[in-house]
Amino acid sequence: MTSRRDFNAAAQSERIGMPIAEPEEHNYPAAESYLGLIYDEAGARRLVRKLRRAPLSKFKAKDMFRASGLPLLGVSATQMERNRKKSADGYHRLCAVYSFHEDLLIQCKIV
Repeated sequence: MTSRRDFNAAAQSERIGMPIAEPEEHNYPAAESYLGLIYDEAGARRLVRKLRRAPLSKFKAKDMFRASGLPLLGVSATQMERNRKKSADGYHRLCAVYSFHEDLLIQCKIV
């Protein structure tokens, strides 16, 4: 059952422009480049092929932080505004979204 708080966070996600239809094409080579640092070349390519086919999922910002094991960056209002106006990497975007509300939904692809 969806709580009132979850509904409000989902509505706020919609208002601040979080939903995307699909990742932009240039995101896949960037993902492959990053994954190439962790996996061998064939493994990175295989994961990116799976990413291209994966459906979009939605998770709360707080749950993504818990799963990642990464610390939350201190994000100032100035940094947040700058990241909303330009592209930032996924980690900085996640920090900016979390600073708005920990229950905001974030779309992603997981393989």
